[in-house]
Formats: sequence, structure tokens, C-alpha cells
Amino acid sequence: MIPKVPRENLLELCRRMLLIRHFEERLIHLHDEERFSGHYHVYIGQEATGVPALSCLERGDFLFTTHRNHGHLLARGADPRRLFAEILGRKDGYNKGKGGTFHLAASELGFFHTSGIVGGIIPLATGTAYAARAKKSGQITVCLFGDGALEEGAAPESFNLASLWKLPVLFLCENNGKYGAGRAVGAAQSPTMAVYPLTDLPATYKIPAKQIDGTDAGAVHVAVSEAVAKIRRGEGPQFIETQTVRWPGSETNWPVVPVATDAAMAWDVSSVPEAVREWYRSSDPVLIFIRELWEKKQATKEDIAELDRDVRKAVEQAANFALASPFPEPEEALKDVFA
Repeated sequence: MIPKVPRENLLELCRRMLLIRHFEERLIHLHDEERFSGHYHVYIGQEATGVPALSCLERGDFLFTTHRNHGHLLARGADPRRLFAEILGRKDGYNKGKGGTFHLAASELGFFHTSGIVGGIIPLATGTAYAARAKKSGQITVCLFGDGALEEGAAPESFNLASLWKLPVLFLCENNGKYGAGRAVGAAQSPTMAVYPLTDLPATYKIPAKQIDGTDAGAVHVAVSEAVAKIRRGEGPQFIETQTVRWPGSETNWPVVPVATDAAMAWDVSSVPEAVREWYRSSDPVLIFIRELWEKKQATKEDIAELDRDVRKAVEQAANFALASPFPEPEEALKDVFA
């Protein structure tokens, strides 16, 4: 289903989903061209979670994200030019090239820290929630992490404190552990987690927890809206597990692009390689959302095509901006460092 918001808001959600998709695909090509080095992760296949979820927040709220972070920043309104520049280690990046892909920060967007350490952000998010409660600022914290983070001891320790002190924090777990195709219902049990379903872990600490289909933008919007409202009313922490189907391009050690996404694929996937065709037909959250917009008469195929073209153009301009940005001077490494 689609979120119950005005048409212009729906089109903006679609634009941001397409922006994330085309940004990540372009980033993969930049890596293949050796424009930057080191490992990285992409958010493809989870756009219908991050975009509607973060649209439910207020400007002053805090966010913490993990290594699969580009989509979260773009969903929050990050400038793709500065984001590309940061990942490429350039001077015009959000952190002047120092953060790279794993440690992006954009305090003006509420992102104080991205951690490449699995589970590393969960106690930090609990800390800002504690500070907001102590200051009575009305701000809430959203902590975005993958299913693997629940294997770390930091997770239950943070859940305990958040529940004990009724802290204003939403723990949003994006479970992309399911492979194959089809709508994301009932992700397979993790081979490294004794707890199943994953919602049993926060529930042990009396944190209300629910599972939803992370490829369903409407379901995500409803669940996060309700959770955020409860947190703002002082009801304490909430936990949501969104389940998605792993993008085929992430099944290798390094991301690959099986096929460049085109909005027209929402209706015709004949151009998609047969080995991955079913994922794009039935599991791709962006194409699912586009079809729903069309079916609910919120956008024509022409509207979507124009939106897709505009986003592609913006992404290419952003990549060119980053490539033209200079590398920082060596002495820049000693600035803004706390010791």
C-alpha cells in the first residue's frame, strides 16, 4: 500500500527512492573505475524502509546509522554532491573527505555518527535519547541498524537501559537477511542468532516490538508514525523490524549492478537478466512503489518517467561535482581532531 499523505508527498517519496537507487548504482561504477578504494555497502533493496520512515521525523531529531548509510542520509535530504564527494575523499564532502563511506556525519541533518562497527551506534543512540529526556527537549532518536547488530552485547544492554528509563528512542532494525524473491514476509532465522523472531529480544526488555514488510512503503509509514507518536507521548522506546529481500547485486563480496534500474521496469522486466529477473519483478521496493502510485492514480507513467529522468540527471551532475572536487591538503588531517 502507499502512505496516506498528499500526492506531492508521495511523489517526493518516489523521487528520494529513485535518488537512492541511481546514486548507489552510480557509486558502484565509480568504484569499478577506481575512483575510490576500500570496501563499501549500498542501500539498494531497502529504499521503501528508509524513505518513508525518516519522513515521519521532525527536523531536530537525532539519527544514528550503520555501514549501509548512504540511503539514510539521502532519505533525510542530504546533498548527493557532497555525499559523493565525501565517499571519494574529496574536500567538498560532508566531512572534508575524512569520513569516507563508513563514518559519514551530517549534524545539520541530525546524523551525529555513522559507525562501521556492527552494533556500535546502539549505545550512542541510547545516550542521545537519555540526554533529550534529561533536557526535556522533545527530541527523539532513531537508531537504524541491520539484523546482525542484534548479535552484539551492546544491543541488549542498551535495550535494558532504554526500557528502564523509558527513553525516547526508536530502534529500527532493517533485516535484509532473506534471499530469493517475493514480498518480504518471514525472513529466515539467522544462523548466528538463537533468538527468533528477532522481536523477541527487545520484547524481553518490555519494549513494544513488531515485524513488518520493509518493501511496503505504506506499512513502514504507518508503523513508524505510530511508534514515533508513542515515543513523543512519553511511552518509552519502540522497536520495529522491517524485512526485505536481499538485492542480488549484494550477493558477491563487492556490489555489482546486474542491470541499471529504469522506472519502466515497473511494468516490463524483459530487459533484466533472467537470473535476477524475479527479484526486480516481485521484490524491488522502488518498482513496487512506482506500480502502486500508478494503480492508485497518483501518477501517470509519463510522470514517473519524467521524475526518473530528472533524478538520473541530478545524480550524474552530483558525480561530476565530486570528481571535480579537489583532494584535501595533507595538513587538513590534523584539523578538527580531538585528542
